[in-house]
Amino acid sequence: MERVTLVTGACGFLGRAVCKAALARGERVRAFCRREDTELREWGAEIALGDLRDDAALEAACRDVQIVHHVAGIAGIWGRWRDYYRVNTLATEKLLAIGRRAGVERFIYTSSPSVTFAAEDQIGIDESAPYASKWLCHYPRSKALAEMAVLAADRAGEMRSCALRPHLIWGPGDRHLVGRLIERSRRGRLRRVGDGENLIDMIYIDNAADAHLLAAEALGAGGAACGRAYFISQGSPVNCWDWIDQLLACAGEPPVRRSISCGRAWRIGWCCEAVYRTLGITREPPMTRFLAAQLGTSHYFDIGRAERDLGFRPRVSTEEGMQRLASVLAPRGG
Repeated sequence: MERVTLVTGACGFLGRAVCKAALARGERVRAFCRREDTELREWGAEIALGDLRDDAALEAACRDVQIVHHVAGIAGIWGRWRDYYRVNTLATEKLLAIGRRAGVERFIYTSSPSVTFAAEDQIGIDESAPYASKWLCHYPRSKALAEMAVLAADRAGEMRSCALRPHLIWGPGDRHLVGRLIERSRRGRLRRVGDGENLIDMIYIDNAADAHLLAAEALGAGGAACGRAYFISQGSPVNCWDWIDQLLACAGEPPVRRSISCGRAWRIGWCCEAVYRTLGITREPPMTRFLAAQLGTSHYFDIGRAERDLGFRPRVSTEEGMQRLASVLAPRGG
């Protein structure tokens, strides 16, 4: 029987791109989704409906699967720990166990560079950087625990597995990063944090999908990627606020003109968190300490390991990616 590539979170921005790239290579793709997706089905994917917390759904999804791209998870900087832990950590551990019993051979986990972020500048760091010891929000902590479980599964000889850490995924179709920036700009709630000189890494969506397929190959014969984590980016950091202004310009929005110091942003974030937590407000605060630190520090990475082990090279340049984004965001009409 033909073996299957399973993609969780297939209805999301990255998951959809991984499905499309795998289908283009002739793989038989099973898209694990919480809702029906006619576009994925039209592309040729098999749709498996279910929730990550449902054992029966995961068992059905893993049947005859050779490769798992585990992209699904809860993102964000606010919410309850139990929700992040159940979906990002426990569901990953469950999928590993079910996949092992089903005979899954290769497991690629979509992690995050934030697993190493401790609210300080990260200047060209590589994968030898330790996990953070203090967490400013639940997302990176839950992702770090899941990544540890994935890499431990390889070390225990249970399954060939690795973790990818793509940073700030963007491109046409993104409703999270680009969409939120545009929304904040239109509501007058976007402020430059710090001196505006911090450098950051990011990655265009097609390049992030490419990295997943390359990792699957590198878990095969020879197993160069087995048990390893990889930072994934465009390979050349950009000025955070110049890039944000470029993204806004694609949608016809003005550049960010108002600014706030890192210290003040941190204090506002602390106050917002305290108030929201005390009052039990579930929506995301306008500022948190994690967001203040992300916007005000430099964080870019050495992708040499991904280049060596995976053969990763950004296929779409940042300039070309911006042109593609502008073509779909450009305001229409007079």
